[in-house]
Amino acid sequence: MTNLFRLKFIALALLLGGCTTVPPSPVSPAPCPPVVTPPVTTVTPNLQLSDWSALPGWNDDQALAAWDSWLQSCVALKAKPEWQAVCAAAVALKPASNEAARTFFQTWFNVYQSLKADGSTDGLVTGYYEPLLHGSRTPSAAYPVPLYAAPANLLTIDLSSIYPELKGLRLRGRLEGNKVVPYLSRADIDGAKLPLAGSELVWVDNAVDAFFLQVQGSGRVQLPDGSMMRVGYADQNGYPYRSIGRVLADRGELRLEQTSMQSIKAWGKRNPDKLPELLAQNPSFVFFKELPNSNGGPLGALGVPITGGRSIAVDTRAIPLGAPVWLATTEPASTVALNRLVLAQDTGGAIRGNVRADFFWGFGDAAGKQAGMMKQTGKMWVLLPKTMAVPGALASR
Repeated sequence: MTNLFRLKFIALALLLGGCTTVPPSPVSPAPCPPVVTPPVTTVTPNLQLSDWSALPGWNDDQALAAWDSWLQSCVALKAKPEWQAVCAAAVALKPASNEAARTFFQTWFNVYQSLKADGSTDGLVTGYYEPLLHGSRTPSAAYPVPLYAAPANLLTIDLSSIYPELKGLRLRGRLEGNKVVPYLSRADIDGAKLPLAGSELVWVDNAVDAFFLQVQGSGRVQLPDGSMMRVGYADQNGYPYRSIGRVLADRGELRLEQTSMQSIKAWGKRNPDKLPELLAQNPSFVFFKELPNSNGGPLGALGVPITGGRSIAVDTRAIPLGAPVWLATTEPASTVALNRLVLAQDTGGAIRGNVRADFFWGFGDAAGKQAGMMKQTGKMWVLLPKTMAVPGALASR
């Protein structure tokens, strides 16, 4: 077997497993973008040139409240050629009003509506948050459920240098003799043999809370002495996410429209004997790392702190990570409009699609209540710098 053929075989096996360049003073209008030759940049073909007048509620948003989150995006984006000028202008400008912030974005950006493959505009908007768990650095009867660090035998394989079409796709596996095989599933990890013993990071008091921490991707653990331990996403076992809410709906245990984090937790309390089998229906498993404690939000996939009410998780195959996004949706379990400038600063295993967003509500129980109920229809417009080259086919409406 040639090396090239062997790599293809491994990939298949694992996939089966799973105006002026000098800014004016804050009271002056925003500067115009410099006239430059646009860099060659790939923009996904789901984006269609739109107009600021198409954004529901654009002139009513408290855009200034998104400014700090936008500057956080620039921390990560400023090294990219197509973002350098706009981020330099943003850092130098200190807008004094919502109108000044909106003027900046209108001056420097074009707006594109994100479309599904069939050309439709409506997609799903869910919510997530940073939960608070209770735990200990040592196991006990009170804290029996481990959160694991990334295990030493977890292999991450990137074949993009050989197969460019696999760019952004990392395969997970493990060695079994001299073969690479899919990594352990949730059922394997949580099984009686405890194959990851020794990789525990901390132990918590509740298996359902630990499960939903994996769904959220980050959280805080309050230790017995009252101190806080912050944990964040480290890696994943390579399996696709499967919704246990849908499993319960398919089994007739809950109505699909009633499934939420809260209803699933309530079901678990009523059915403790059935809970392990239900959780195992989602083979995806997330590993954590301890993060420094800070007053800011958790780190998102962009590598910067995310902001409650102003950050979203997206599918980066459709929306560039770090980009401003206009989100038009409704409040959780409501028809009240939620139209807001947000930043695409995170990703998630269940966030797949051109018009798909996970809205970050912040930290704690109140944020968790909102996140757990959020399953809304929404539309999305992506803001891209005017200096970014966009394929001509996307530039017409």
